[in-house]
Amino acid sequence: MPSQSSYFSQSLLSSTTYPLSLTIEELALSEQCSPLTLFTSLSATPWSMWLDSGDSEHVDSRFDILVWQPEITLTTQGRNTLIKRMSDSYNETSQADPLLLIKQLQAQIISPVEHNAATCPFLGGSVGYFAYDLGRRFEKLPDKASNDINLPEMAVGIYSQAIVYDNHQQQYYLICPAEKREQLTLEINELCPANKLDSSFSLTSEWQANMTQIDYEKKFQQVQDYLLSGDCYQINLAQRFSALYQGEAFNAYKALRAANKAPFSAFIRIPEAAILSVSPERFLQLEQGKVQTKPIKGTMPRSEDALKDKENAQTLAHSTKDKAENLMIVDLLRNDISKNCIAGSVKVPKLFDIESFPAVHHLVSTIEGQLQTNKDGCDLLRDAFPGGSITGAPKIRAMEIIEELEPHKRSVYCGSIGYISSCGNMDTSITIRTLIAHQQKQTIHCWAGGGLVADSTAASEYQETYDKVNKILPILSQLNTRNNS
Repeated sequence: MPSQSSYFSQSLLSSTTYPLSLTIEELALSEQCSPLTLFTSLSATPWSMWLDSGDSEHVDSRFDILVWQPEITLTTQGRNTLIKRMSDSYNETSQADPLLLIKQLQAQIISPVEHNAATCPFLGGSVGYFAYDLGRRFEKLPDKASNDINLPEMAVGIYSQAIVYDNHQQQYYLICPAEKREQLTLEINELCPANKLDSSFSLTSEWQANMTQIDYEKKFQQVQDYLLSGDCYQINLAQRFSALYQGEAFNAYKALRAANKAPFSAFIRIPEAAILSVSPERFLQLEQGKVQTKPIKGTMPRSEDALKDKENAQTLAHSTKDKAENLMIVDLLRNDISKNCIAGSVKVPKLFDIESFPAVHHLVSTIEGQLQTNKDGCDLLRDAFPGGSITGAPKIRAMEIIEELEPHKRSVYCGSIGYISSCGNMDTSITIRTLIAHQQKQTIHCWAGGGLVADSTAASEYQETYDKVNKILPILSQLNTRNNS
């Protein structure tokens, strides 16, 4: 590992004796406590984050992770990463690889916890988001689309304290330095029942897409031209919906999580904005050396009519087009994780599974591998970023075309949210069904897209973008300033 002085000065880490030795203890809380009530009291604080299992019965909905008051934050914009110590706001800037900075700082701030990481997968470490446009740090890409949101491409905190909730065992864990455990336990118990936020949230304008249906159809035809000329064999094309809002973004998130019950939901508060994610898709999980990725490619809407709903699921399961789309991305991701996995270990145990969510049915495949012993989560994330399920294939050429055709940069959309634990575990989502509430501009943004292939049709693909947000845009349009707790 490079020396500390390679990337940051001794003074950055001088205010506390690092590395911190953390402990993990079971936490007994009253029956009034839930991850939701706990986080409601924390949610207004900058750098509070909730990796939320969404109260879902989905197979991947097991752990909730709540973090607040990081030791250090890292925010990347362009070539520069600002590293800030939160105890006194001392900061410095680095142009080093952002993921390498995370790896180095985390190792110097936190000592791994003596604990079975399978029981509690997050034992202190890094939590945050990696925007789609962070991919520019790892690949050379054109710069054409408007960057009107202008948030950091990476916003990550390194946390020495966390609450982890195991939904299966209904057990809370507190991770923190031993000397803080007694005081934190008292403070956490005082959070339930929650001190409620101002509960108002409402849109103050209609949703406005950044392309009309005619615009979409023109761009669709340009994609078809690229596909037919052999530039690509799949390209993801997305449109963005924006509206003005007033009130507290966390209340919007509470309404969205209740309606979507997505296994990779998250709420992130940074100084400039709030990120609201109700994602159904895992990007990369690393657990005790085992790698898993679960790309989604293929969508059909849900129906209130049970017979029609079952018919839609069966139509998706037997769709030649959707299975071909899915297989293209499976091949891409097999290649991406193979860069850091043991040769011959990458397998596809599940191909073309149907997973059902409140708004849509999805076609999901599972790819697994065994990480090389000299690699870690940061290596895995770097070499697979951004996820192939939301770019197309080949990835770099698809990203070049996306930059040409989409009017605005994607920002956090189609990036990733998750954690990199001090024990080596990692779990991250693909940030689809994800919104940005920009506080200063009082504007909220939401995106939807889909993978286009040669036999796609413009009308059905355009409709699919609306199917994907039909438990998001209408939900927020219906909210008003009444209490939504």
